[in-house]
Amino acid sequence: MTSPLFRLAVGAVLCCLSVPAGAQILSRPDYDAAARAKGATLQAVTGAEVRCAGGVAAGFPCSEVNLLSFLPIADLGGQAGVNLNDIWGWTDPASGREFALVGRTDGTAFVEVTDPVNPVYLGSLPLHAGARPSVWRDIKVYAGHAYVVADGAGAHGLQVFDLSRLLAVENPPVTFTEDAHYDGFGSAHNLVINEATGFAYAVGLSFGGATCGGGFHIVDIREPKNPQFAGCFADFDTRRGYTHDAQCVLYHGPDAEHRGKEICIGSNEDKITLVDMSDKAQPRVIANAGYPNAAYTHQGWLTEDHRYFLLDDELDERQGGGAGTRTLIWDLTDLDDPLLLTEYIASQPSIDHNQYVRGHYAFQANYTSGLRILDLHDITAPREVAFFDTYAPDDGISFRGAWSVYPFFPSGTLVVSSIGEGLFALRSPVVAEPVEVPDGPVRMEVYPNPSGGAVTVAFVLADTQHVEVAVFDAAGRRVATLHRGVLPAGVRHRFAFDGQGLAGGAYLVRIEGAHFAETRPFARVR
Repeated sequence: MTSPLFRLAVGAVLCCLSVPAGAQILSRPDYDAAARAKGATLQAVTGAEVRCAGGVAAGFPCSEVNLLSFLPIADLGGQAGVNLNDIWGWTDPASGREFALVGRTDGTAFVEVTDPVNPVYLGSLPLHAGARPSVWRDIKVYAGHAYVVADGAGAHGLQVFDLSRLLAVENPPVTFTEDAHYDGFGSAHNLVINEATGFAYAVGLSFGGATCGGGFHIVDIREPKNPQFAGCFADFDTRRGYTHDAQCVLYHGPDAEHRGKEICIGSNEDKITLVDMSDKAQPRVIANAGYPNAAYTHQGWLTEDHRYFLLDDELDERQGGGAGTRTLIWDLTDLDDPLLLTEYIASQPSIDHNQYVRGHYAFQANYTSGLRILDLHDITAPREVAFFDTYAPDDGISFRGAWSVYPFFPSGTLVVSSIGEGLFALRSPVVAEPVEVPDGPVRMEVYPNPSGGAVTVAFVLADTQHVEVAVFDAAGRRVATLHRGVLPAGVRHRFAFDGQGLAGGAYLVRIEGAHFAETRPFARVR
């Protein structure tokens, strides 16, 4: 979600950001007028994939990214003056159906993208009763439930919505109600969920939530419809202890000292902070680190091996007066000593916002220059290999265009929320790893083997089908289900198994399809 900079524009007291010298504030009325004027000219694009040809797809600049569909805000339940913000996704593990969860200033829209060229707007979850519309909304998923927060929205709290209800919608669009609500805070800027542990972390609560201030407000969601307060944490060696965004994982990276612990990496306005969250009653700072020309430490994401962390600074482009979009790449080989490895500077001057890593690619939502895809095979020298510009007028330094991207659907469909435009479903041939179709029904591997931490199950299917991926111990007892649902053929699928809490010994990974079952052994060492 965007930084607290906009709060000046809406007349709120600025408590969360010192405005850098020379920064220009985009006024909220101008922002809304521009967004509405742009959105009013856009029509839905559905029914067939539009290939990127000659640098354009349906009027949007592009390279190596095709447009599967586009739904303007009006087709997502948004009335005049409503804009989009954050986005997340959910795949039903039983059926493989895929859904985009789209934040609006006045609620959350649910769109089925299982057939991405024919998306279906299923309905909306309005904001919590008594809350106010907000520029900032954030959505994450755990155990088939969506969790929603909003900032500067008064008594919004944490909304809980059972996503299985989407499977039964017959006459869309529907106005949904929340299934549960947590009122331990009012407003929150962002929400972080570690799906491996079942804990949610609301961050940036300074505007409407006294509990935990601007740091981590920890919520136990292991009973999805019964959220429970679990603790607070703030690192006051960073600017005011405010955490703008974070990623929390069961760490399986190269630092053996911390392997198997729950680690959160906070983007804390002027530094990154690495926190051991294993003990919710006593979280511990491992390290924090600043960097040159910091303006607003905004958001970042780990590479899949947990060795590197890609970070964006939302305000450095404005502060730098026209420099290209900057991505900072940290080497976290030693979590106690984060090292800034390199900086990637894009050719466009646009402001960076949210980014995520899948495989060897970074998927960045860079406001006016849209979705940008970076190849990370050589982490010391990232290179842009594809883009789709959701805001065609310019690539300027302003808060318009792509807010966020969700790149984690098994199908490879990418969904992007664009503030004044709408929802884009995209596909890039560049990021599909070339794979050889197996001779038999499946080709699989499990690595590292043996392992003292997490293992990865990687496989390619010869035919698209419903599969179940599970882990069993030596006695044949199921200890984890990694996936249950439809997966496409000819794509390399990867599922991580952390093995948290399991004893050392022999285990089996089993993949079972419609007409086959394949197993691989691996050893867990302690």
